Amino acid sequence: MIPKQLLQEVLQKALSTGADFAEIYVEHTKENNIFMIDNKVDSIKDRLISGVGIRILKGTRCVTGSTSSMERDALLACAGRVAGALDGVPECASVHLTERLFGDIHTVKIVPDSASMQYKTDLLKEGYFAAKNYHREISQVSANLLDFDHNILIANSDGLLAQDRQIRTRMNIEAIASNGTENQTGGCRPGRRMGLELFDMISPKDIGTEAARQAVTVLHADYLKAGRMPVAIENGFGGVIFHEACGHSLEASCVSIGQSQFAGKLGQQIANEKVTAIDDGTIPNAWGSFNIDDEGTPAQRKVLIEKGILKNYMIDKLNGRRMGMEGNGSCRRQGYQWAPTSRMSNTFIDNGPDRNEDIIKSIEYGLYAKDMGGGSVNPTTGAFNFSVKEGYIIRNGEICEAVRGASLIGNGADIIKDIDMVGQNLATGQGMCGASSGSIPTDVGQPLIRVSNITVGGR
Repeated sequence: MIPKQLLQEVLQKALSTGADFAEIYVEHTKENNIFMIDNKVDSIKDRLISGVGIRILKGTRCVTGSTSSMERDALLACAGRVAGALDGVPECASVHLTERLFGDIHTVKIVPDSASMQYKTDLLKEGYFAAKNYHREISQVSANLLDFDHNILIANSDGLLAQDRQIRTRMNIEAIASNGTENQTGGCRPGRRMGLELFDMISPKDIGTEAARQAVTVLHADYLKAGRMPVAIENGFGGVIFHEACGHSLEASCVSIGQSQFAGKLGQQIANEKVTAIDDGTIPNAWGSFNIDDEGTPAQRKVLIEKGILKNYMIDKLNGRRMGMEGNGSCRRQGYQWAPTSRMSNTFIDNGPDRNEDIIKSIEYGLYAKDMGGGSVNPTTGAFNFSVKEGYIIRNGEICEAVRGASLIGNGADIIKDIDMVGQNLATGQGMCGASSGSIPTDVGQPLIRVSNITVGGR
């Protein structure tokens, strides 16, 4: 995207006032999004993002800048502004880049940008009308098909020159069920780091049907009575609990400045011995995977918690300096205008020793959270609150009637100790995680788990 000689020149300019590290991040992203509502294609949006981010480090001091131009004068001017934030004596630095190829384990069979618009809209219509025609109570459906082709180049003063191409595809269908006096929603939104062959794995019809089924189910559910009780949380997007309540507290951006409940606890037992939690950016075609992170470090599989023992954090270069630890392929950013930091990729609780049927049978009275919704968490304290999109009462070891209005309230450090049964049906769900370095694709996941006792909000 930018000639190697010019990259070296820009890096040398960025180092000219005494920085001990300089980095260039080049982005070229094409994004396509088709929207349907009211039985027709409502809009088609194409977006092109192109630009360069420049960052320098001096010890644990960080300065960043960006430009939308890839011309020599603009790049050198941006590097000069970044370097000017330091007051060191002007010096002449020398940088020699060597290109590294890390390979690509993420096969793409149908590049979305090569497919016709008609083919894409036909896929979206299949999902849309499967939801709209599911039941007479479905009053409205909205749907979109998103694909993006994200190309990055990273060069730094350590001599690294590397590139990655990340193609992702996702369909999102939201359905509203109404009985004339109230509305309830349901949704389904699978995505993968792959092309349109995603829909050979899961058909648009199944996506639409699932969204509508959930909406109708919740419409006919009664409100849950609040209280403390055991909760079984299903696999897939149920993993958002660990992602939000614990995962962010294991990112070096929080740990390095003491704003994490897990800071300074490496080697200590922080969870039930049945809990093993992993962040793995190397899973082929997973939504949150990459070949290299946004510092050019190869993706890694990191065991964060092993049988309840805290083993690792997710670390980027800057926060690694603060902690005296090396980066481990955990640095991510939304794009060139964002400063990078430690973030999750595909983060999940691994399969455990318990049979799924035994988890349900073990609960005399409690909640089965089939699908989780959004929530909030304070990574410093670990306090969280999450809504349950689709839930059911468990009575005498059996899943019974659907309930609505449930929420899970607790603390991340407590909940991973109170996970006392872990099943064997690991699956993941896809999301966009927002934090200081922007919004990035992440997978969450787990098998069916049991939390022995937690506050469940309701009526």
